[in-house]
Amino acid sequence: MNRRSSSALGVAIAAIGITWWFLSKTFTGVAIRAISQDRAIMPLMGVNPNRVYLVTSAIGGTLAGLAACLLVLQYDIHPAFGLTFGPLTFLICVMGGLGNLIGGFVASFIFAQFISVGGFLFQLEWGYVLAFVFFIAMMFSRPQGLLARRTG
Repeated sequence: MNRRSSSALGVAIAAIGITWWFLSKTFTGVAIRAISQDRAIMPLMGVNPNRVYLVTSAIGGTLAGLAACLLVLQYDIHPAFGLTFGPLTFLICVMGGLGNLIGGFVASFIFAQFISVGGFLFQLEWGYVLAFVFFIAMMFSRPQGLLARRTG
C-alpha cells in the first residue's frame, strides 16, 4: 500500500468514526435518526424537520465531497467517472443494510476484498463478478442486510 492509499484509508476511517459519533451521541444526530423513522411525530418532540433536512443534506454533501477528494488520489478523472462507482455504491448500501452506517462500512470492506483478490488472481472484471455473485448469495441468506436487526 502506497502513502496515498494509506492516507486515504486513514481519512476515510476518521470520517466514518466522526460521522458515527455525530449520529449516535449528539442531539442533532439522534434527531436525524429519529426523523427517518417517524417524520410526523418529530415536530411534536421539539425538532424542526427543516433544520434536520438541511443538516442531513450538508453532511451528505460533505461526505460526498470528501469521497471525491479521496478518489482523486487513486483514479484518473474523466466525464463519466461517476458511472464506475454508481452500481457498486448501490450494492454496498443494500448489502450493508439501508440506514446502517457500520453495515455499509463492513459491506464496502468486503466488496473491496473481493474485487482486489479477484483482480489479483484473475482480471479486474472478474473481481467485480465475484463481488456481485457474493452479493446475490448474501441477499438470499440475509435480505435485510449484513448487520440489520431481524424483526418479527
